[in-house]
Amino acid sequence: MSDTRAVVDEFYRRVGSGDITTLGELFADEVDWYVYGAEEVPWTGRRSTRAEAVEFFRTLPDQLEPQEYTVSRILVDGEDAVALGHMRQIVKATGEIFDSPFAFHFTVVAGKITRYIPYEDSLALARAFGAA
Repeated sequence: MSDTRAVVDEFYRRVGSGDITTLGELFADEVDWYVYGAEEVPWTGRRSTRAEAVEFFRTLPDQLEPQEYTVSRILVDGEDAVALGHMRQIVKATGEIFDSPFAFHFTVVAGKITRYIPYEDSLALARAFGAA
């Protein structure tokens, strides 16, 4: 699988079905990954390996209870893709709702995800964690 759109579609198929075990197959050994936000949010920060990417998706359900997650559009330009959508989740530690539009930037090279940068309402997320 080398087509950017096919890789991103497969990423969302695996995430949606909870297939975290094989999700790592879609990532390159080295990944440019950065989640912007308050340090009180456990998953913010930089990651740079396939193993760290898989661990992120493995531990996220410990933090959030999904209520809604909708990808409304995926835009592709060569190796780059941007998924646009909306999410609504409950932060388990506080019971607060995190409700935000999102844009996730992927770069796919030789059939592997080499960049994953999420853009979401980081202030709303920090507030849901009781940080702001």
